[in-house]
Amino acid sequence: MAVLSTTDVRALLAEHGLRPSRALGQNFLADPNTATRIARLAEVDSNDRVVEIGPGLGSLTLALAATGASVLAIEIDRRLVPVLESVVAEAPNVTVEQGDALGLDFATLLGSGEWSCVSNLPYNVATPVVVRLLDDVPQITRFLVMVQREVGERLAAAPGSRASGAVSVRVAFHAEARVVGAVPASVFVPRPKVESVLVRIDRRRAPPVTVSSPARMFELVRAGFAQRRKMLRRSLRPVLGDRVLDALAAAGIDPRARAETLDLEAWVALSEEAGS
Repeated sequence: MAVLSTTDVRALLAEHGLRPSRALGQNFLADPNTATRIARLAEVDSNDRVVEIGPGLGSLTLALAATGASVLAIEIDRRLVPVLESVVAEAPNVTVEQGDALGLDFATLLGSGEWSCVSNLPYNVATPVVVRLLDDVPQITRFLVMVQREVGERLAAAPGSRASGAVSVRVAFHAEARVVGAVPASVFVPRPKVESVLVRIDRRRAPPVTVSSPARMFELVRAGFAQRRKMLRRSLRPVLGDRVLDALAAAGIDPRARAETLDLEAWVALSEEAGS
């Protein structure tokens, strides 16, 4: 079956009496050229295994299947699963799994070996899904994800840059990320109010820094960015208490600095001092 067009998507929704769920952040890709472009940028072929999260009605799924890759399409919405299965019925290299990517047992589901994740991620869960896969699913070694522009720019921002956030530090610890393209709102049904971007993420073989406790470092990062307009001496006090000034000084960090000014090495230094 050809990759779904806007007409196809609207017809499938009408045929099955479905409406996109706002609660699930559903905006269905409905442009064959965009779906094919994403599959091409993902650089997958018949030798690859691909996890697709949030396949919806299967437009991107079909484009991925056309590359010859083995595709595991994970859909949370039970209403869509039978429709998706019918759309990909003629693609023997696609398996549909109903479930929540934030709770699935990926170790069992994926087994050993390397996978790619190529997905149009629902806007409302894009960041936690990427973080969960980077933290807990080492089998996934590369990603090409479509997300809201603001989210994508933050995923790819270098720690220490003005655009960085807590997730930027986490991504940089695990991987290298960059924005590789823009996607207009016109290719979705329904049309979102924001622009999307494509983000390529390649997992590192090892983190670029050594830290005794990544969990402690990420706790500090979250606290630092929780109130990003505050100086670190204030934003970190809930975590470090009265030790905050001593820890910052020992790490060589100005207590008046804000979280977005710290690079990965500075977060490591602070984490080591906080744990000593």
